[in-house]
Amino acid sequence: MRPEPGGCCCRRPLRANGCVANGEVRNGYVRSSAAAAAAAAGQIHHVTQNGGLYKRPFNEAFEETPMLVAVLTYVGYGVLTLFGYLRDFLRHWRIEKCHHATERKEQQDFVSLYQDFENFYTRNLYMRIRDNWNRPICSVPGARVDIMERQSHDYNWSFKYTGNIIKGVINMGSYNYLGFARNTGSCQEAAAKVLEEYGVGVCSTRQEIGNLDKHEELEKLVASFLGVEAAMAYGMGFATNSMNIPALVGKGCLILSDELNHASLVLGARLSGATIRIFKHNNMQSLEKLLKDAIVYGQPRTRRPWKKILILVEGIYSMEGSIVRLPEVIALKKKYKAYLYLDEAHSIGALGPTGRGVVDYFGLDPQDVDVMMGTFTKSFGASGGYIGGKKELIDYLRTHSHSAVYATSLSPPVVEQIVTSMKCIMGQDGTTLGKECIQQLAENTRYFRRRLKEMGFIIYGNEDSPVVPLMLYMPAKIGAFGREMLKRNIGVVVVGFPATPIIESRARFCLSAAHTKEILDTALKEIDEVGDLLQLKYSRHRLVPLLDRPFDETTYEETED
Repeated sequence: MRPEPGGCCCRRPLRANGCVANGEVRNGYVRSSAAAAAAAAGQIHHVTQNGGLYKRPFNEAFEETPMLVAVLTYVGYGVLTLFGYLRDFLRHWRIEKCHHATERKEQQDFVSLYQDFENFYTRNLYMRIRDNWNRPICSVPGARVDIMERQSHDYNWSFKYTGNIIKGVINMGSYNYLGFARNTGSCQEAAAKVLEEYGVGVCSTRQEIGNLDKHEELEKLVASFLGVEAAMAYGMGFATNSMNIPALVGKGCLILSDELNHASLVLGARLSGATIRIFKHNNMQSLEKLLKDAIVYGQPRTRRPWKKILILVEGIYSMEGSIVRLPEVIALKKKYKAYLYLDEAHSIGALGPTGRGVVDYFGLDPQDVDVMMGTFTKSFGASGGYIGGKKELIDYLRTHSHSAVYATSLSPPVVEQIVTSMKCIMGQDGTTLGKECIQQLAENTRYFRRRLKEMGFIIYGNEDSPVVPLMLYMPAKIGAFGREMLKRNIGVVVVGFPATPIIESRARFCLSAAHTKEILDTALKEIDEVGDLLQLKYSRHRLVPLLDRPFDETTYEETED
């Protein structure tokens, strides 16, 4: 499967790690006596609170893939691959009469877009289940959506619309975390009013004549919301990362990037020309080892000190449902005098008692994060992104960032949508609606995760993350799950290799404050039925944190007590 389902392309992890307060040290992690006792009893659960750095429990669960399931998954991919090559061979010699898995005649004169194996994989595996992605909707992406029905008569190479509309489909895939993606209410009214006054487009960049009073208002509000000196808004979230990182670092600089970082961060790091080193997902030992090596050895060959060391992390990792261990990252950043770039695309609005993201969630000082990045595309129901930080940083980016200098300004109605929704979250609209949405999302998240675990599914991620991955594993079950859920009027996002490790295909649910308990109960009932039908309840209720996994001496540095 391509990394496009759900609109997110992410690097995949091995596993997130766990730390607990008080107890024995094992492989550099503190293991509580309670966890040790549970392990002895054969009931290992991922519990935890990490020393003095954490002001709240930090609970993440990553149950191991059952051995039989892993073997059968590999066998499934092996059989598909073997028969795919066999049928390609038979088609070449005109023995095989079925040509569904071959390119259309009208496509064969174009330059090849893929390498040989990518072409093979797309034709023989992806095309079998392509109907699970790119489904067009024709309504607001709220708690329920309307989907245009389509059919394919050529093995999913092309689709034709039937003219029918599948109405009232429960939307479990959109990033509408706080429910602001709607066509009624104060946000819609304010945006409509601005549309009448300013029109749709600005037709210029901010540095020419595209700088509106609305843009100035938005940036001041964003800075106030984040608790930083200044902020700058951009028209595209992806470009906020990919175009600003090259403006911050270059040749002679070092980027330390989490292996699970979003494609926009990866692209920005590559475009910068800086040296890139990857650390294990959310693993502070791996990060610290890279930081130590960078300080001790400096640049390759010359051994000169690095000009800058920049750590790239995300708030919520959108395919794994994990939350960055920010208190530890900040502690390491201060210890080794590095800079920290925090991408809060999925966490801003969705985490923290006041919706201010992962910094608010952990009760940390925003000044400890050098570059605070986020997007308006999720919790605010709009588009674009922002960078927040010190005034010197923002002034520098205004003149050096390609995204600021060459990109067209944000559309005025979009700006007003952001301003109105952000004021609502901050309580500046005179209501408690924003606070209620934040609380509702948190309640929905915990309830949905708890019910899925009780049913026996393997669920990844942090208990407070509104991104909920449900493990499917086998290739045939990816398409089957998506189709069966749509039959039951529920729209879900399914993801497989290469967007995930080959044996870790999954369905990804995104919760919203717009979901009522009745909607969630309906979805859970259908998920339960499909889980029984497809035999997806793999959980053995043995949640194993990374500290109980084999120790990899090539990557981690063992802590001496």
